[in-house]
Amino acid sequence: MRVVIQRAKEASVTIEGKVKSSIGQGLLILLGIEPTDTVEEIKWLSNKITNLRIFDDENRVMNLSVGAINGGIIVVSQFTLMASTKKGNRPSYIRAAKPDIAIPLYEAFVKELHQTSQIEIGTGEFGADMKVALINDGPVTIIIDTKNKE
Repeated sequence: MRVVIQRAKEASVTIEGKVKSSIGQGLLILLGIEPTDTVEEIKWLSNKITNLRIFDDENRVMNLSVGAINGGIIVVSQFTLMASTKKGNRPSYIRAAKPDIAIPLYEAFVKELHQTSQIEIGTGEFGADMKVALINDGPVTIIIDTKNKE
């Protein structure tokens, strides 16, 4: 799994002109899934995100987690995070999991992140044409790949 975590002042997901999810301060998480991803990776990643201290404390030091600031979270599936650009100019998405594998893992990730963080998780819609809006706070953007944990 690969995630791009963006610290948001506000974020939203709109599908066919209707807002599906929106948050004020919190995290916008873009999630890419590979066919080899596992439940263990979901648990590790959910714990890592929940405890990631990327929000400012009273001394303007990044020392607080999303839960500590009562922030929101939106998770958006994004198969393009698994793109390979090694050959040519057209990205290959061969590393991205097909929907029959990706959808259950996406749903399991959202559920685990909710259980770990105790925060209601906003989502996009798997496979939909989504318009994702973000005011990145900082900007702060973190990339985590579960294949590079160590």
